[in-house]
Amino acid sequence: MRAGELARRSGTTIRALRYYESVGLVVPRRLANGYREYDPIAERLVVQIRELTALGLSVEETRPFVESIAAGADESDVRAAALETYRSAIAGLQTRIGQLTAQRDALEARLALASTVVDFGDLVGRELPDEQVFATNGDAVNYRHLGPGRTILFIYPLTGRHGVDLRDGLLEIPGARAPEQVRWFRDHHGELLTAGAARVFGLSAQSAGYQQELAHQLRLPYPLIPDPRLTLAAALGLPTHTAAGRTFYRRLTLVVTGGVVEHVFHPIPAPPTHANEVLRWLHRTRPRR
Repeated sequence: MRAGELARRSGTTIRALRYYESVGLVVPRRLANGYREYDPIAERLVVQIRELTALGLSVEETRPFVESIAAGADESDVRAAALETYRSAIAGLQTRIGQLTAQRDALEARLALASTVVDFGDLVGRELPDEQVFATNGDAVNYRHLGPGRTILFIYPLTGRHGVDLRDGLLEIPGARAPEQVRWFRDHHGELLTAGAARVFGLSAQSAGYQQELAHQLRLPYPLIPDPRLTLAAALGLPTHTAAGRTFYRRLTLVVTGGVVEHVFHPIPAPPTHANEVLRWLHRTRPRR
């Protein structure tokens, strides 16, 4: 069988046949005139290569199948020779699926962020509500009377408990699994104060009990404010997000001075390192003595 006929019968190209020959998978005989002559079994070999590569195997990974067929093995022997190749290919696909899933999730998070980017510059100059709440350290906190100097109020949707799976839908919220942002504000708390912040608060719509547990577990040097009724969102028009039938805050950080919003950080594309962004802003805008 000549190369052109084999290509037509197996649904491939002359170029592909030349490649299979170069890697030693389907090797023709050379006639005296230099033409290539393929044995009838070559059609089965080429079809096998095409079927397996269509499933995601590389041409090299088809070698155990092709060599078994070329050696005259029956179907059961071919399957036995291919088991390890199948397992390896499946493991590779699972790894790739995991990578693609992570890429998709990251892109979806960026899409959600991009689609909800709003200019919150009009918040600057707004007065916080004259409302008293209780922080996790037991202190009464009035939004309008937070104290002299700059207050950093970072607002986040929720944090997950260690070892406890979140409900379906909550994982859609970027950073919901672990409290990296809360930890970073903890780890950089002293630097924030040195840079000019008078105090730091974290705020979310999670319950007081949950927030107290988190503050104790992470040994936070600053208090958290539970706002399950989203009173601050209602007063200032802050962005929220609904998931699993519940409404949560979207991430943003307010710098409050004298009960008035001085600066807004939104959006926050990298929650775990956001404290560094706030720190840089404080250094940049710190009044000169």
